[in-house]
Amino acid sequence: MSIFEKAKAKAEELLGRAEELYGESHGDAAATVAGEAHVLEAEAEEERERRSGGDEAPAAS
Repeated sequence: MSIFEKAKAKAEELLGRAEELYGESHGDAAATVAGEAHVLEAEAEEERERRSGGDEAPAAS
């Protein structure tokens, strides 16, 4: 996972958390659910990248 992909996933997660909190504080169920979806999507992307990157063995010198 490149630094840009990590940053994008983290930004997506933070956006989702902000949207979720907004929805909770304003009683907006749609915003709450959308925020949860953003968070879960970002966490799933990070996990996918972690698993795919963990399968690669470092080159021996």
